[in-house]
Amino acid sequence: MLDLIYITNNPQVAKIAEDSGVDWIFVDMEFIGKDDRQGGLDTVQNHHTIQDIRNVREAVSKSQVLVRVNPIHKNHVGYFDSEEEIGKAVEAGADIIMLPFFHTVQEVGDFLCFVKQANEKHNKQAKSCLLLETPEAAILLDEIMNLPGIDMIHIGLNDLHLAMGMTFIFQLLTDGIVEKLANKIKSKGIKFGFGGIAGLHGGDLPGSFVLKEHYRLGSTQVIVGRSFCDTKKITDLNEIRSIFNTGIGEIRALEAEAQKAVDYFKVNHEQVEEKVNMIVNKIKNKNKY
Repeated sequence: MLDLIYITNNPQVAKIAEDSGVDWIFVDMEFIGKDDRQGGLDTVQNHHTIQDIRNVREAVSKSQVLVRVNPIHKNHVGYFDSEEEIGKAVEAGADIIMLPFFHTVQEVGDFLCFVKQANEKHNKQAKSCLLLETPEAAILLDEIMNLPGIDMIHIGLNDLHLAMGMTFIFQLLTDGIVEKLANKIKSKGIKFGFGGIAGLHGGDLPGSFVLKEHYRLGSTQVIVGRSFCDTKKITDLNEIRSIFNTGIGEIRALEAEAQKAVDYFKVNHEQVEEKVNMIVNKIKNKNKY
């Protein structure tokens, strides 16, 4: 099953999400530079805090707490630099630290170093997740993955499709870019995911189609998007709970169907391998005489 991720800094909503089967609660502290590249678009722009990490950490017991920090930076007016921000996030209880919007190998190297230092300082074991969402990151992926300490990579479709001048976010699936990146990441044995899904029904491209692409490509994680349950518009906790229980249940049911298909072709491939090996051995043995 995929690790399902939901963005919230509301402890009550985080608990509801956890109870419904969401695996990671996403606290989103990224704000530096985000408005410049996404201003005017209908995209999620949060500005969560270190205290939000603590609040969510206290509210959940099974779900992992994923924290997206800011891109690598120094001397941002009135704010921590990256090393201090990552240290505070780890200390506050982050299980996974995500680096967004990176362009260079050096930025990733600095990030991995800061996470390692924070873990050592606070006796923690926070994992490192790279949010690959720039063309430069895609181009440098092979070199980046040679760095030690990368636990997972998430391919960010929104910023990546904007940077590449595409019209629609899921063109990255149909033009082979996500598949090419996925194959590179899998070849290194690193877990990966991409983008997000809303509900399984409705919209120009229903989430059911996207979810099946995750299984086709071997993804391990996906963000459950704002349109799945927009808690800025829906505030009644009982209604939120109902939406989560129904929606996550539908996602898990479709995953079970998709997994059967994956297993079917996997078993078939194993049978093909077995029969081919038998034939090869038979031919070899025959040629001995």
